This record gives sequence, C-alpha cells and structure tokens, in this order.
Amino acid sequence: MLLTAKKLSRVYKTGDVETKALNGVSLEIEAGEFVVASGPSGSGKTTLLNICGGLDTPTVGQLLYNGKDIAKLSQKELTAFRRTNVGFVFQGYNLLPNLTVKENVESGARLSGTPLNIDEIIDTVMLSDKINKFPYQLSGGEQQRVSIARAVAKNPKILFCDEPTGALDEQTSKLVLAMIQNINRELKTTIFVITHNLGINDMANKVIKMKDGRIVDIRTNTNILEANEIRWA
Repeated sequence: MLLTAKKLSRVYKTGDVETKALNGVSLEIEAGEFVVASGPSGSGKTTLLNICGGLDTPTVGQLLYNGKDIAKLSQKELTAFRRTNVGFVFQGYNLLPNLTVKENVESGARLSGTPLNIDEIIDTVMLSDKINKFPYQLSGGEQQRVSIARAVAKNPKILFCDEPTGALDEQTSKLVLAMIQNINRELKTTIFVITHNLGINDMANKVIKMKDGRIVDIRTNTNILEANEIRWA
C-alpha cells in the first residue's frame, strides 16, 4: 500500500478555541490509483490533502508511506520527504513569471534525483509549441498545464491536486483534467484530487466523501468516465 492513514485528527487552536479540522480519518491509497475527495467547504478535505502531502502534521494518528510513519518526521525530514515523493498542483498556478514554460518545468525537475524527461512531459500536457513562452503569454488553462508538468517532472510517487480547475471554465477544465487523467494512465502516477465539483468523482478509481472532518463514505467506481464525458457541476 502506497499510503495508509490511521485515525488522523487535526486540531487547530486559536486562544482558548479549538477547531477539529479532521476527526479520526482512516483510508488507504494504492500505487497508481486516481482518488478524489469531495465535500463542502469546511469538510476537512484540504486539511487531509495537506497532511497526506506532508505540508502539515496530524495532532494524533499515523500516516504511513510504504510502511514508514511520516507523522513522526521533523520539519527538515518532511521537507526532504516532499522533495522526493510528492508533487502539488494548486488552484493558483504559482509559476515563476520570469521563466519560460520549459524553464518552469525544469525548476520542478531539479528538485528530484530521478526526474522525468522534460520535453516528453511538456508534450504530454500538449505545450510543445509553447516551450519558449512566458506565463503572461499563456491562457489560464495553459498555465495550469505548465504547473502540472512542473509537478510531474520531478517524478513524484503521488500528485496532489487542490481544486485544480477551480479558476477555469468548463471546456478548459476538462482539458486540464484530461491531462491529469493521462498522467495517471501513462506514467502510473498516483493522483489525489480534492474538489467541490461532484462530476470529477466519475473519473476516479476511488471516491472519498467528507463532512465535518470525517470520511462519511468511500466508494470504488466500476465505470470510470473520460474527462470530456463527466457532467459539470
């Protein structure tokens, strides 16, 4: 099992007020799976992504990657873990404005000791004709595809996507989702997407439904839709 979460809880304190963002969450993700976590704002899905990606630590619980509990790592060790094992795609593209498409992707590859071929990754996200363009010369969808390529170039074991289509229209969103789906299938990269859009659930192998910091349902899809087939919500 690539990732195993056991009874994760996360409590944030502001003065005397405690907020339980996660409450006893357990799940398993196999290598190569496409997983979607959905739920309303405040359901805990972003906290779950941040903890599973090593950006935050649980208050209690275990988080095992290939059997190793990263919940016990120091901040320095977590940084090294993220560099080697995970990639992130956010709603904001976070590209370096003074670098070209190719240079932005290369900046991700340099974080890894086992990077993928830059030109092949850029071709995978259909931007080979834009390699010398700067971010301001690209559409929003193209910038998001660059951010995906940058995250994938380091050859992560798992790619975390936080509302990757939140700022895009339906047509552009489905193109971006098709890129993510292709990366999952062609490169065997494990994908973990969080979203408000329930239509994206139909692309996944495994769908996690969250509410009030808990997982209330986990289902496995037997009929997986292509990105361009999903209903848009």
